[in-house]
Amino acid sequence: MAPQWRRTRRGRMSVLTAAVTVSVVLAGPGFAAGPHRAAPEPAPAPAPTATPAPTPVGPGPAFGAFLDSGPLGVARIAGLSQWLGGAEVKVAHTYLPGGRWSDIEGAPGFLDGWARWRRAKPDRTLVLNVPLQERDEEQLSDAQVRPLLRQAAAGQFDQHFRALAEKLVKLGVPDTVLVLGWEMNGITYTHRCGPDPKAWKTYWNRIVATMRSVPGQRFRFDFAPSRGRDAVPWTECYPGDDTVDIIGMDSYDQPAGMPFDEQITEPYGLQAQVDFAKAHGKPVSYPEWGLFRNGDNPGYMRRMLAWMDEHRPLYNTLTDYCPHGVWQCPTNPRASQVYRSTLYGRSDQPTPTPTPTPRNPVTPAPAPGPSSGTGAPADCSDLATGDWVEFGAGGRVCLRFDRLPGAR
Repeated sequence: MAPQWRRTRRGRMSVLTAAVTVSVVLAGPGFAAGPHRAAPEPAPAPAPTATPAPTPVGPGPAFGAFLDSGPLGVARIAGLSQWLGGAEVKVAHTYLPGGRWSDIEGAPGFLDGWARWRRAKPDRTLVLNVPLQERDEEQLSDAQVRPLLRQAAAGQFDQHFRALAEKLVKLGVPDTVLVLGWEMNGITYTHRCGPDPKAWKTYWNRIVATMRSVPGQRFRFDFAPSRGRDAVPWTECYPGDDTVDIIGMDSYDQPAGMPFDEQITEPYGLQAQVDFAKAHGKPVSYPEWGLFRNGDNPGYMRRMLAWMDEHRPLYNTLTDYCPHGVWQCPTNPRASQVYRSTLYGRSDQPTPTPTPTPRNPVTPAPAPGPSSGTGAPADCSDLATGDWVEFGAGGRVCLRFDRLPGAR
């Protein structure tokens, strides 16, 4: 079993932990020690809702959520859909670890479960964040990053991205959306742009050319800075229209006290992203978004969902763990209700025409409310068995009160 990883970032701090086994079908061996993106373990139970189920709504932009980097990330998609009244979750999102180059090439077994989910339906999308350097979250200095960028621009690391491309094609997911070197305008990652934007852009272009040279590929490449200026203006890192397919943005509800209107109008904010994408003939996306510095903020949730309905991103994936999330984070009940009511029952199918009510209708038995898919029933005591036991059992394990000796 690989060690646990923790992660912090500039502008927002997210503590992430994940345990990875070496002999499970959906995620396997080959993880090098080091930090990578994963949901906290054990995952909190999805937030309960006491309100009536919302009315299903019509079609909208393709959406999903980051639910975990490992096998539970795949397994939880069905639970999220059930909580949303059967709304079809069409986007799955995970992150390659960035500890060593062997991680970035795709460790054996790591991508298998994600690929199976994608192949099950032709209209699904797999989004994969790809670090551009090993030791990606080890807080290397600019003096250390600068020569790495220059080595990368000279082609020293091309073979790792060719290996990843070949693996994705072999797994039957040649149309994966690849978010290369995300939040490059900040200072969190070794793959950042700031120490040498010229070399960074050359490196991006080399990666795309290398991956597109693999027979059978149909990859789409997503350029996804964090919202706002951050350490450098993200426009200084843009590598060019020939190698970028999507203009993404990671946009959380921060800093504290900033209203949503300012998130739109700030320099290099949401409006700047939309305008830039339009000028370059590209769709937009939101690979990471969610609550943060302003807590359980239903106003942010309502406005961000409306923004996406208006601007029709190619996809969006909510970061669904505390403090950002709504389904797996019980501390955001008001924002959770907004998210659920907005997306409840959403599909690409038109709303069916109501059929006439029969003269002697039969009143159906009340249907149970949407289940989280991972929470324990009310008469059970949830047992913290861990990700891998839950995955093998198909859900949370709990002890029934009515099965105890003497229970009636």
